[in-house]
Amino acid sequence: MRPDEANGDRGVETSGPIALVLIDDNRLFREGILAMVQTQPDFHVLAASADVDEAIEKVREARPDVVLLDLGLGNHDSLSLTVTLRAEVPSAKVIIMGLMPSQEDVGDYVTAGASGFIMKEATFEEFFSTIRAVARGGEVLPQQLTYSLFAQIARNAVGGDKARVLEAVRLTKRERQVVALLGEGLSNKAIASQLRVAVHTVKSHVHNVLEKLALRSRLEVAAFTHKSRTGRRDDS
Repeated sequence: MRPDEANGDRGVETSGPIALVLIDDNRLFREGILAMVQTQPDFHVLAASADVDEAIEKVREARPDVVLLDLGLGNHDSLSLTVTLRAEVPSAKVIIMGLMPSQEDVGDYVTAGASGFIMKEATFEEFFSTIRAVARGGEVLPQQLTYSLFAQIARNAVGGDKARVLEAVRLTKRERQVVALLGEGLSNKAIASQLRVAVHTVKSHVHNVLEKLALRSRLEVAAFTHKSRTGRRDDS
């Protein structure tokens, strides 16, 4: 999903530059991101650190708008750190950096409170626009991760009962059809063809479903187990 289609973006405006804290234990990568971010006049980096404890303390003290968190911290669990940051400083939005297109644990990070994701192959513009969208109150899930999220939800539904999950998030009949087709790996264009609707209509349904999952079903996602089968298409 493009940052301009961010879930839950309610047009919240930030006053002054967007304050950032960067947590990455790869010095070369960290300094590269720092140099890149500093080219943007609307960004202000409060801290860039490999030391998790130091970074957490800075977040507590400075209360940044956004925390940029590397997925692959070698000496710390990024998922647990996301939970900690969101619990201690709820106003600080967390963006997870470095995900792969098939990342299977994206749902766990959504549940933990991450507001955005930046792929390994993201362009500069995607990187910057994701930060801006999240700082405005949006929730950004790149299009490449949409399938991973829905596949995980379908596969991990409690007791294999996908209908129970879809009922819990109050999806419409059409949204359930879109979820099922996404679970089969179909593109927006292929879904539009099967449902005989416009591609932009499918994108709208995907946006609505992601919004509902993010705002209504984090506890359900957290409760999913990895023993359930992948749900098949539900046309009911």
